[in-house]
Amino acid sequence: MSQQEVTQTLDVKGLSCPMPVVKTRSAVDDLSSGEVLKVVSTDSGSMSDLKGWADSTDGVSMLDQEETEESGDALFVHYIQKE
Repeated sequence: MSQQEVTQTLDVKGLSCPMPVVKTRSAVDDLSSGEVLKVVSTDSGSMSDLKGWADSTDGVSMLDQEETEESGDALFVHYIQKE
């Protein structure tokens, strides 16, 4: 993760496309410029879905994405900054 401080964490575990993107968009709307949203998902498709959304959305930057594990389950973590 970059040096940016996480402002808010959004848990979308158990949700599949398109809900991680829908909920992320809503959460980003509530952020102020420069703030960072951490999104935690169990949907492997969120890696490409959220990256594509961030790349095509003005005022949003995908800072980092990582795959990790929690209790044997894959987690996909995204760090999105509102510009």
